[in-house]
Amino acid sequence: MKCFKKKCAFAFMYYMKVFLFLILVILSSCKQAIEKPKNLLSEDEMSSLIAEFALADQMSFVAPSASMEAQTRYILKQHKIKAKDFQESYTYYTGINKLDKIFDGAENIVEQKDPKAKDYINKKLKENPLLPAMGR
Repeated sequence: MKCFKKKCAFAFMYYMKVFLFLILVILSSCKQAIEKPKNLLSEDEMSSLIAEFALADQMSFVAPSASMEAQTRYILKQHKIKAKDFQESYTYYTGINKLDKIFDGAENIVEQKDPKAKDYINKKLKENPLLPAMGR
C-alpha cells in the first residue's frame, strides 16, 4: 500500500509540473509584444487627426458627393503624414490601450472648434452612458 501511495504522489507531482509548464507556455504565447512603430505619431497628433476626420465626416452630410477617402487623404497630406504611419500608430495605440485617451483628446478639439458639438455629445451620452469615446 505504501508503494502505491508513493507512485500516486509521484504521478501527481509529475502531472502538476506538466500542467504548470503548459499554463506558463500558454500565458506567454498569448502576450504579444507590441513594437513601437518607426514613425510613431504622438498622442496629440493622433487626437488632432481624428478630430479633423470627424469634422470632415460631418461635412459629408452637407456635401454628400464628397468622398470620405479623398478627404482623409487630403487631411493626411496637409499634415505631411503617410497613411501607413497613421495606420501603424493607430494599431500601436490600440494595442497599448491608449486609444480612449486619444479619442477624448479629439473630442475636446472638436468641442473647441464647434461648441454645439458638446451638446450633441452630451445628448448621445444620456441616450447611452456606456458609449465608448470613439462612438461619440
